[in-house]
Amino acid sequence: MFVLNVVDGCMPSDLGTGQSQAIEEERRLLYVAKARAKDDLHLMLPQRFFTYGQNRMGDRHVYAARSRFIPDALLSLFQSVAWPLFGTAPAAQISFSQAPRIDVAAKMRGMWRQKDIASV
Repeated sequence: MFVLNVVDGCMPSDLGTGQSQAIEEERRLLYVAKARAKDDLHLMLPQRFFTYGQNRMGDRHVYAARSRFIPDALLSLFQSVAWPLFGTAPAAQISFSQAPRIDVAAKMRGMWRQKDIASV
């Protein structure tokens, strides 16, 4: 089972942080997700979010804080994995010479020609 966006603002939601009953409901939702996981439970925490439409700061990335439902005292119980995995080759070193070559321009021309023939 995967639970996405286990960060403050999403779990608990910003909409529910004003009332203690709403925060407890969010905590129960995360508990149910953890209890129903049969084989694996993956709690996904993005490092950053892209926010847009912010009047004062404009579009930008903001760092995400881990959900308050997972305190530091519990972190030793989790396995932490970051992507990309450490030790893998950076994207600049990956060779694409073995990838099939595709002539995108020819494919686009072919699509337009088929459209023109169909409309006649």
